[in-house]
Formats: sequence, structure tokens, C-alpha cells
Amino acid sequence: MRTRPDFLPYALPYLDESEEQAVLEVLRSGWLTTGQRARQLEQDFCAYTGAKHAVAVNSCTAAMHIVLAAWEIGKGDEVITTPLTFCATIEAIEYVGATPVLVDIDPETANIDPAQIEQAITPRTRAIMPVHYGGLPCEMDAILDIAARHNLLVLEDAAHAAGATYKGRKIGSIGHATAFSFYANKNMTTGEGGMMTTNDADLADKCRILSLHGISRDAWKRYTATGSWYYEVQALGFKYNMPDVLAAIGVCQLRKLDAMNARRQQIAAQYHRAFGEMDFLTPFPPTLPSDRTHVWHLYTILLNLDALRIGRDAFIEELKVRQIGVSVHYIPIHYHPHYRRYGWRRGDFPHTEAYYARTISLPLYPSMTDADVADVVEAVADLGKAHRR
Repeated sequence: MRTRPDFLPYALPYLDESEEQAVLEVLRSGWLTTGQRARQLEQDFCAYTGAKHAVAVNSCTAAMHIVLAAWEIGKGDEVITTPLTFCATIEAIEYVGATPVLVDIDPETANIDPAQIEQAITPRTRAIMPVHYGGLPCEMDAILDIAARHNLLVLEDAAHAAGATYKGRKIGSIGHATAFSFYANKNMTTGEGGMMTTNDADLADKCRILSLHGISRDAWKRYTATGSWYYEVQALGFKYNMPDVLAAIGVCQLRKLDAMNARRQQIAAQYHRAFGEMDFLTPFPPTLPSDRTHVWHLYTILLNLDALRIGRDAFIEELKVRQIGVSVHYIPIHYHPHYRRYGWRRGDFPHTEAYYARTISLPLYPSMTDADVADVVEAVADLGKAHRR
């Protein structure tokens, strides 16, 4: 079997001279922290998503936290979400003292199952946090209908979904609030960073105050020529603001987001064509809902383990030997020691657990060449042939 001469990373950001120039301009301006570039990114992001308001922060985790805090969700409250997510989703719930309630995924999409959300609602339920897994939007109409009937907040975890659409609407303009990640491996990046969007002006104001120590909304201006030294702490806030150095990168990245997502979609289509002919795996999702746009933050395959003599973990190690970087998304929340306090056990979420046991996330990012894609396909195909039952 042929091995690449160099290692193909699992993920790389797509950067060019525009980001370099934008950062240099900020450095030379002498204003490095939150300022006009952060405000520009917020305005540009509103224009892009169709949301009325946006608050730039230093992570998606921060965005989720301030929304829950602004909604005054806390001790004694429950928030429903999925076990197939990064721990940050659950951490934001715990930060406000609320209790996370997990419901299983739809095995066809790996997104949260709306039918199971309905069954999990209790008098203590205050919010639903759907996660747009891999860049494929959840079934938002069903989720919003459930929320409306039970008077619940819908806070979308869109860490994977910048640029995705649901029934012609951009993610970020649909639920009560949406949290985006601009981490280094996301569809657009600021290195570290995030964004909260909403159509609710009061919620946006509260989140902006909470994002900077609970100080009045224009506190960032207090060291400018037009600012005032006087400020008031209006709430117990956090240090979650996004500095201009990072926001400048985000402004450039947002301008390229559609083009970067288009390249992701091209690569995903190549993978789907190739893997659709291999009977020892299933490209995921096998079919795409026609009413939404997938932006392919993740490209995953599901191994058909009955057809192979090795397991998922061994398959991953052999891909690494072949110089292919891969990952797994995600270790289910209830498998982690920290979350045993909630009484969850293996077997509680069978669809999530079945997905996890078989899934591998393959490299997918805009700077990958067609030759890189072919190397991944060849390595997967060769290993499948070598280890068939």
C-alpha cells in the first residue's frame, strides 16, 4: 500500500495576505483590544446572516454562557441538548447552575431528535440547545414549535454551521439566539473567538453588558477620544470580549466564507462519490435533506464493522500510519467521568453510542488539493480491502 511522503493534517485554516495585512493595520493603530474592528465584524455578521444583532466574544462557549445568563436560567432549571457534542455545550449549562438533560440523536442526521425533546420536557425545562452537528442544520421548525408550545428559549449551538441555511434562511437568524465558534479549525476563524446573534434587542443588550464585566454597553470606548471615564457595573459579568486583533482576521474570513464553504462542498461531493462505492463503510449522512445547506465542517464515515476484521480505533491508527490525519466527533458526553454525577449510563442513548462506535472524521478544509482528497480515499479503500472479513 502506498503511503504519502508527508503528513496530511486533519484540519488547517485558510489564510492569505488579507488577514496578515488586517492584523498589521490593527497592530500599527495602537488599539489592540475591543474596538472598531470588533464592531465591524458584528455588523458584517448581521448583514451576512440576516440577524438583527450580534455580539462578538472570545469563544462559542462564552456566547452560549452569556445567552443562558441573560435569560436568567439557573439553579433548578433544566436545559435539553444532545450527547453528541463537544463538552462546551454542556459546560455553558453548568456555568449558570442549570441541569443538562440529554436526548438521543436522529440516526439519519446525527442531530438532536425533536420527538425525543418533547418527551424530555418537564416543569423545570427552560431551554433547548440544538447542535447543528457537522454543519448540517437541525430540524428547526419542529424544535421551534415545541419551544413555542412550552415557552422555552431556543439557543442554537452553531459552532459547526457558519454559512449553513435552513429553508432558505441563514443559521443565526432563526432561533431566539445562536452561538458560533471561530476556533482555528472552524469554517471561518479568528484563531479563538465566537459570536452571539439574535433578533431580540433586549437580549443583545444584556449579552453585550455581560460580555465585558457587566459594565455599561459602551465601556470599550472609555479610553477613546469620544469615551468617558465614568462607568457603572450593571450585572455580574465576564471577560468575554473579542479584541480587534482577532476581529480583523474575522472580517477577512467572513468575506471568504462562502467560497471556503463551496470548496468544502466540492470535497465532500468527491468523498461521497468515492465512498458510496465501498461496502465496508457508509458516507455520512447518506442522504441530505433538500431543505437545508450543509457546510461540511465535518466529513464523517461510518465503518460497517461486521464487514471488517479490525475495529474503528485500529482503523484510525492505520490511517495515521498512512500519513492521514483523522479525528472522532464526538466522545459522547455521558462517557466522560465528570458527567457521571447526572446518573447517565452507557446504553442510555443507543443511537449516539452506535454512531460513536463506528465514526471517523476525515480531513476536509479549503486548502486541500484534489490529490490530497485522492490520497485519503485511496488510504481508506486500501485498508478496507486489507481488513475485509
